[in-house]
Amino acid sequence: MTTPHPALRLAPEVAAALAAGAPVVALESTIISHGMPYPRNVEMAVEVEGIIRDGGATPATIAVLDGVPRIGLERDDLETLATHPDVAKVSLRDLPHVIARRGHGATTVASTMRLAALAGIPVFVTGGLGGVHRGAATTMDISADLTELGQTDVTVVSAGVKSILDIGLTLEVLETLGVPVVAFGADEFPSFYSRSSGHRAPLRVDSVGELAEMMRAKWSLGLRGGIAVANPVPAVDEIPAGEIDGLIQQALAESDERGIRGKDITPFLLGRIVELSGGRSLDTNIALVRHNARLGAALAVAYAAA
Repeated sequence: MTTPHPALRLAPEVAAALAAGAPVVALESTIISHGMPYPRNVEMAVEVEGIIRDGGATPATIAVLDGVPRIGLERDDLETLATHPDVAKVSLRDLPHVIARRGHGATTVASTMRLAALAGIPVFVTGGLGGVHRGAATTMDISADLTELGQTDVTVVSAGVKSILDIGLTLEVLETLGVPVVAFGADEFPSFYSRSSGHRAPLRVDSVGELAEMMRAKWSLGLRGGIAVANPVPAVDEIPAGEIDGLIQQALAESDERGIRGKDITPFLLGRIVELSGGRSLDTNIALVRHNARLGAALAVAYAAA
């Protein structure tokens, strides 16, 4: 068992679960502060925590509040993340700054992975992975999520790479970094809103037990880094790729016209796609997070049972 880093503040239920070797699932907080409108963001966060509890694991939503990295939050904390005007979007590079300024920060996939690892939590559920942005050949805009997956021992359950990104190049970078990319129950790699992407999944696994065995095999061999588990959105909830692609192209063109860059581009694109889709993309986003939470809870239970 990993001893949690002393700089972290663990919620009592999370601390008790970790001390007992019981299953815990980490959750990010950027999806609350920068991914969905209020109050659906809080409703989603509470519901997902409930799904994980129903699955036999303890949820640990991660954020920085008043400069303190927090592992597990109360309802009031979720409300703060959802409504406070000065919650920063915090990736790895931003953690020291927001902590030193005693500010509030919502953690991305990369920073959530790192804080989860420091707490001793090996399973993390999110919506979609960051990756290589379209046009990265000139902008060099590549998410820190990828490099973190290459070096931090946490398994990340997502609905694939966000479809606003260049999925093919993202898969190439993950291969270079030695990150196992596994589609759960599918041969094709999913693309967040859609079950299809046009890219074959590098690996396929059909059972939670096999995923847990992969985790044990990887880390017991001293192979550093995470595992990316792509869990396709349920068919009933997906937006077909041919339908969503046009909306993505329109949102990308608008972001380019407005000169939106860096960490601001993903929240803008996701928010604009919600508008362009008449709210349908938000419904899909919530559905896939629920779906990922069920798989993540089952995986945490299976891994803790070893």
